[in-house]
Amino acid sequence: MANEIQQPKPYDLVGNPVFVGGIGQGFEATLNYRVHDGHDERTGFFNVGGGTGEHGQFALSVDLTGAAFNLDRLFVEVYEESAQDGSEINKVIVPVIYGPRIVPGYVGYRLHTVKVGDTLSKLSNEHYGSSAHFNRIVRANPLIITDPNKIFVGQVLKIPIGT
Repeated sequence: MANEIQQPKPYDLVGNPVFVGGIGQGFEATLNYRVHDGHDERTGFFNVGGGTGEHGQFALSVDLTGAAFNLDRLFVEVYEESAQDGSEINKVIVPVIYGPRIVPGYVGYRLHTVKVGDTLSKLSNEHYGSSAHFNRIVRANPLIITDPNKIFVGQVLKIPIGT
């Protein structure tokens, strides 16, 4: 194992800042990070372990203030720059969902277990005061909701909440 991102998990709903944690090792104990949507990005570096070949825990808080992301889906990357040619090696990529693109003033989410009689319009009305915002729930749950006309009893949905 060269590097591992343990937080966030794939398709977690994240806010600003994005908290990134895991275990890694890099040349001269240095690793790089990148959070991006393919259009805009935030980058930097951090130290981990005691030197080349030694693994250590890391925890970062990546400030995304001012980022001009166009998509809900972001990628969190941790990688080492090769001492030989500067290429990115031992790269780990985790896709996440960016809550502030979905709900204004994003602060977190509520978990809702779908019950008999639930619809996305009904849940949207309960949480946002309008059935017209059901797409927020769809966007926050891309692996669970494949058709907005079909949710199923027992599904656990993330309902993004804003200020």
